[in-house]
Amino acid sequence: MRPFETLTEQEILALAISLEEEDARIYDDFADGLKENYPEQADKFKALRREEDGHRHRLLELFRSRFGEHIPLIRRQDVRGFIKRRPVWLVRPLGLKAVQKEAELMELETKRFYEVAARRATEAGVRQLLGDLAEEERHHAVTAEQIAATRLSEEESARRQRLFVLQVIQPGLAGLMDGSVSTLAPLFAAAFATHNSFDTLRVGLAASVGAGISWGSRKRSRTTAASPAAAIRGRAVWFAA
Repeated sequence: MRPFETLTEQEILALAISLEEEDARIYDDFADGLKENYPEQADKFKALRREEDGHRHRLLELFRSRFGEHIPLIRRQDVRGFIKRRPVWLVRPLGLKAVQKEAELMELETKRFYEVAARRATEAGVRQLLGDLAEEERHHAVTAEQIAATRLSEEESARRQRLFVLQVIQPGLAGLMDGSVSTLAPLFAAAFATHNSFDTLRVGLAASVGAGISWGSRKRSRTTAASPAAAIRGRAVWFAA
């Protein structure tokens, strides 16, 4: 894995092209995953995808004029300091909140990348383009925040409520029933086998503590960073460059 500060201008441009291609495809997947339940939000991600394609075309034109047709393969996972992305775009049905948060994080990270890359560039044309893209990505970050704050239409709100029932309430009730049975079963078994209230109490306490630990570990494993900006500050090493 390469440190960011060792990249040449050719490699920085190649990395920028790769980033724009990846972001465009992710936004396309977001739009596809949201189009059934959140069509208005899907249209906004399609617009973001078109803008990312425009960024890629400008980077390709500059790269060809400076370095020719061959673009070295360098990806975000090949450079130290980038945030590892959770593939939320593969989940179906796609959750709107997860998409909104991921989009905001993507734009903040890309904006910071262009700011740092522009400071490292020595050729005027490269520096100008990277600086311009940093400013455009700043506007994208604002757009992502606006998407997250957009009020849903009545139809989209109704769909969201139905999804909430199917994805949260129904599994929660099923889990509650399953947990109750798994906790009460050893309690009744101990009472029947020992005919001793104290032993039954100890078995019940042990089952309850075990269920609590299991629930707590699952909840912690699903916890994510409080905000995209905090995630970037905490995990992206090269942002301090």
